[in-house]
Amino acid sequence: MTLSCDVAIIGAGSAGMAAYRAARAHTDRVLLIEAAHYGTTCARVGCMPSKLLIAAGEAAQAVREAHRFGVQAEAPRIDGVAVMQRVRSERDRFVGFVLDTIEGWPQATRLWGRARFVAPGLLDVNGQQVAARAVVVATGSQPVVPPGWRERLGQRLIVNDDVFDWQDLPRSVAVVGAGVIGLELALALHKLGVRVRLFARGDRVGPLTDPDLQALAQRLFAEELPLALNAGPLEPALAGDQVSIGGEHFDLLLCAAGRRANLDDLGLEHLGLPHDAQGHPLVDRHTGQWGSAPVFVAGDVTNDRPLLHEAADAGRIAGDNAARWPRVHHRPRRAPLAIVFSDPQIALAGASHAELTAAGLAFDTGRVSFADQGRSRVMGVNRGALHVYAEQGSGRLLGAEMIGPAAEHVGHLLAWSVQRGDTVQQMLDSPFYHPVIEEGLRTALRQLSSDLHLPPPPPERCLDCDTSAEAGA
Repeated sequence: MTLSCDVAIIGAGSAGMAAYRAARAHTDRVLLIEAAHYGTTCARVGCMPSKLLIAAGEAAQAVREAHRFGVQAEAPRIDGVAVMQRVRSERDRFVGFVLDTIEGWPQATRLWGRARFVAPGLLDVNGQQVAARAVVVATGSQPVVPPGWRERLGQRLIVNDDVFDWQDLPRSVAVVGAGVIGLELALALHKLGVRVRLFARGDRVGPLTDPDLQALAQRLFAEELPLALNAGPLEPALAGDQVSIGGEHFDLLLCAAGRRANLDDLGLEHLGLPHDAQGHPLVDRHTGQWGSAPVFVAGDVTNDRPLLHEAADAGRIAGDNAARWPRVHHRPRRAPLAIVFSDPQIALAGASHAELTAAGLAFDTGRVSFADQGRSRVMGVNRGALHVYAEQGSGRLLGAEMIGPAAEHVGHLLAWSVQRGDTVQQMLDSPFYHPVIEEGLRTALRQLSSDLHLPPPPPERCLDCDTSAEAGA
């Protein structure tokens, strides 16, 4: 017997769940198909458990640094079992919320099994045929492991998914990959007393593209933990019950060398849809549509901003258009915003320096260092810098990159301004309290305003004064 539906959604992660909700607004004939487990990457092995580990590391670091404020405290004693028990417990709590949501959806709209296209509009799910008017592919991604490493290292090789099931903290970990995942986990483990070395094959650490900020990031993170950039081809090997890499021995090797889309064994060869040179689906990010077929793609399976809020947005667009097919609507996307919960934090808002340069746009840069920024010094977090980019002529804010204190909050302000189309002057006209870290943003904006040669703002008018006072009475 063949099941029939209007929209079949392959994958029940963040994007798939958003697609399901959007499609159900139009039709009840929706089928959500999952093969592995309910509960999103974010809740199970991503955003939430990693922040739990980071929070534990920050607590330990706060004790170590208390003496800087005249507060004498004993060196922290890290109870690895208790740390990981809290990580697992809170992780399971977050996953439970997701499970409750999905299990509250009608059973008739959920199907368990591995889906594979056997023809356009026709899926095989563990032997069950499913005919769908439109399909949303939201199968997510998985960690990349270099060929041969698993066979060579066995259980001594782990990926980030494995970290959050630990019963205790290891004594030592080599982290390969200085991107967001590797950087966050390496710093958190280092603060929790684990001996860590972070290896990068290239000369970059984190996602910053502004050359000056990337150089600053390399220096700051090298001061925080052992860092091996330009490590070149790495050939880890087992040495007894440890991993040998870079002339050192570690209990485990955590491979954080990137992620790849889960597109294997989906039967995509039956669809004949377009790919780019790297094999990624050519998807319109404003419709979610893949080519001209009734196939829509959302979330980490696309080569486009693997972030939860982007996955949720893409899922809503894909699910909505799949249910509307063939009436596909073009939807706006939010201003880009990416945050790294490192120490110091990193934020990219709007267009990056690399994107602006590649586009050939004429822009100026406003800069501020947090080394002498007032509130940052008060809190002892005066490290890093912020660069803001504005269009020459119009003075419109285009983007920003930052490494420094409270980047997760300043980044939001900047992304909101980019999305609204604010000019530098409009941002300067907004209130800045004293003393706050955001005053550093004002310093950068003032420099940018001067470099852009913008006309001076009109005289300020006291809104709390009455007419007679304004008239000089």
